[in-house]
Amino acid sequence: MATCDVCGNDYDKSFTVKTVDGGGTFDSFECAIHALAPSCAHCQCKIIGHGSEHDGKMYCCAHCARKSGVIGLDDRV
Repeated sequence: MATCDVCGNDYDKSFTVKTVDGGGTFDSFECAIHALAPSCAHCQCKIIGHGSEHDGKMYCCAHCARKSGVIGLDDRV
């Protein structure tokens, strides 16, 4: 068994995610998202989809980007 890096649960079905920055061992996708997903620069929610990037900052949606002063990002085209 392996221990989750986020919650400390010792779980027989844990898994490891490898990234260019390291990664970790997790007992659930929820913990993996909490540890690895970027946060929106405006609302701080975890971005689990593609999101949008502008000037090195990540946004969960065009609305949050607009609220932060970004012009030209759209959710739909």
